[in-house]
Amino acid sequence: MNIQHSQQSKVTTLPLKGERGGGLKQIAILGSTGSIGTQALQVIAAHADRFEARILTANRRWELLAEQARKFLPAAVVIADETYYEPLRTALADLPIAVYAGADALCQVVEGDEIDLVLTAMVGFAGLPPTIAAIRAGKPIALANKETMVVAGELINGLCQQFQVPILPVDSEHSAIFQSLMGEVSPIEKIILTASGGPFRTFTREQLESVTPAMALKHPNWDMGAKITIDSASMMNKGFEVIEAKWLFGVEPEKIQVVVHPQSVVHSAVQFADGAVKAQLGVPDMRVPIQLAFSFPERLQSDFDRLDWFTMHSLTFERPDTDRFRCLALAYESLRQGGNMPCIVNAANEIVNRAFLEGRCRFLQMADIIEQTMQRATFIKTPTYEDYLATDKEARRIAAEQTLPSKFV
Repeated sequence: MNIQHSQQSKVTTLPLKGERGGGLKQIAILGSTGSIGTQALQVIAAHADRFEARILTANRRWELLAEQARKFLPAAVVIADETYYEPLRTALADLPIAVYAGADALCQVVEGDEIDLVLTAMVGFAGLPPTIAAIRAGKPIALANKETMVVAGELINGLCQQFQVPILPVDSEHSAIFQSLMGEVSPIEKIILTASGGPFRTFTREQLESVTPAMALKHPNWDMGAKITIDSASMMNKGFEVIEAKWLFGVEPEKIQVVVHPQSVVHSAVQFADGAVKAQLGVPDMRVPIQLAFSFPERLQSDFDRLDWFTMHSLTFERPDTDRFRCLALAYESLRQGGNMPCIVNAANEIVNRAFLEGRCRFLQMADIIEQTMQRATFIKTPTYEDYLATDKEARRIAAEQTLPSKFV
């Protein structure tokens, strides 16, 4: 948070345009300039009679944040990188919008009494502290920041129980599982977590040795941000979704089966004790699970594309290859070990993801660095929140030591 500004008043004590609302559901979007955030604003715009953007936040993209603020007129905006506080404040000086900066502000803005729902669409470990702050404030969570559950799933579940806060999954796969479980009282026999396989599904290991960031950023089905697109290419994203599924749905890793489904029509499924399988199908459009999280338990009318059953000539399913895509196996292993090991994997992955994008490590080298970090970082069986913070820093340092320095980019 901007230091001088924070000395004048805390975010939660400053009036946030209390005259606004009129019965609309007030939504705080953490990460409004990213892929999920921008699509969430499309949903809000399409249902302006139901939803209102109360808080918008971004990491560094202050110009887009200012553009969004002018269109949606939120009560407040936050730019996480304090470097951009002044240009953002100047850009919005003619509007009655409170402007804040810094990590502390992200945590404070979600605590406001006027907020009805918090969409956590930030990328990476940075989404954990504001998500915890929102839960402690009793705010329902629309969860798109999977790293929150990957890093600290047990802690988050405990806080949700303590503060009676629901989590509504926004990831297409977890939303599909959630929808498949609606109305069911029988225990889950198996979760079928589908994966597109990414752009390198058919590549040999030799071909994977020479893939480039530009190639990895071309996902065959989904339009996502750079970080999650690279994670999808390495299948670490699917590994994280396995960890997230364990905590969201209370199932053990051996009951979560990853199935490669290149068409991305079956978003995921649940198998029950009698062998019956319920699946959720649809076109690959993230606005569908976003809208459901906003409106649950109601389904709202939309003009999103519909499945054309007569153009789907085949739906195929394959076993994932964890020899070529070792990140998926490492995620399962971290879940088996438990404790802070998923936190270690997440931190290392954030480092190698960026390093690969910047040309400081090769595609297959990402898994090697993550594995080495798992072996070298301090393992804690029952970590506290402070342990997670320390683990994140240590694992990032260990992983960074194994990548090329930026001067070689």
